[in-house]
Amino acid sequence: MGIVVTAAAALAVGHLLGRLRPWQRLGDWAADQVRFTGAWVRGGAGRQAVVVLAHATTAPRTSWRILRAPGTETRAPAPMRDPDWVANRTRADKGGTP
Repeated sequence: MGIVVTAAAALAVGHLLGRLRPWQRLGDWAADQVRFTGAWVRGGAGRQAVVVLAHATTAPRTSWRILRAPGTETRAPAPMRDPDWVANRTRADKGGTP
């Protein structure tokens, strides 16, 4: 009787882990932290250790390539306005002929 209960519990746990996929979710989270946010660098040594360890254990082949790549900038560059645009206009900008 004990073997049947143990086998049923192992089957239920295996099914639950297969549905939740915690290993893949941990890997996706670590990859997102390393690739896109860049905040893992500013999060302190403890956060860096957790993210790098999680990424290295879930995706060992791509860990070194991703960790060596520079982070991407998420902000769009703001356009710069010329304070002397009136003085620097050409005749075509003023509505005349070039």
